[in-house]
Amino acid sequence: MTIIIHKIAHYMDRIYDNTVGKLKNLVLHIGEISLFAVSSLKLLFTQPYRYSEVIKHMEFIGNQSVGIISLTSIFTGLALSFQIYLGFKLVNAVNLVGPTVALGITRELGPVLTGLIVAARAGGAMAARLGSMRVNEQIDALDVMGVNTKQYLIAPRIISAILCMPLLTGLFDFMAMFGSWFLCIKIVGLDSAIFFEKIRQTVDVHHINEGLFKSAIFGCIFAIICTYQGFYTSGGAKGVGEATNKGVVISMVSIIVSDYFLTNLLRMYYLMVGITN
Repeated sequence: MTIIIHKIAHYMDRIYDNTVGKLKNLVLHIGEISLFAVSSLKLLFTQPYRYSEVIKHMEFIGNQSVGIISLTSIFTGLALSFQIYLGFKLVNAVNLVGPTVALGITRELGPVLTGLIVAARAGGAMAARLGSMRVNEQIDALDVMGVNTKQYLIAPRIISAILCMPLLTGLFDFMAMFGSWFLCIKIVGLDSAIFFEKIRQTVDVHHINEGLFKSAIFGCIFAIICTYQGFYTSGGAKGVGEATNKGVVISMVSIIVSDYFLTNLLRMYYLMVGITN
């Protein structure tokens, strides 16, 4: 009996040590990323300003994401509208499909899905590119030449992601509502005037601004995480793959988690300024 108790205690100690160790590593990792983010964000406002680099990365993050964002958003609007239509049809409230979809898209689905898509496409490319530069010693060469590598490689990517994400989210909102309009008016035959009037009565400017604000934060989050993973890559080609994978996965999880907290913070702000919906 004593032996069994000792074994149970031993296993519990191992589980406790592993859990505490992982939590400590997580806290340290978050701290390292936070320090990296602060030092990189400070460089956004120091000379020399890398305007050409910002424009180049905006073209990569923004322009090259237009196609996938448009395609994804149209079918998101179609699928969401159809499911909401089927539910509201049961209670004879199909005229509320338009405003329900509009609120869901502008406040939550638009910024979150845009963040996930762009983090997977552009964020992964950021991590892979910087990781390749690190293992090929190109970043070390820039350090030797006296170039501030964080200002040259990291800061332009962060500011580009922050600027492009609200634009891409606006495109997502528009195309998703186009998909919703097409399904509601052209397929299931709802009244077009009622569709737009209900949206006008329900959706306010602050609903759209909420999604755009979230998207800018999401852009900052995935840009910082992916550039951090790429900038500190080690282990050759295998390390580049692992850094890319970690950057994308952590970015996606961070976007979903931060969306919850941002939503609650915005609700508190609305209460403080007297906005009730």
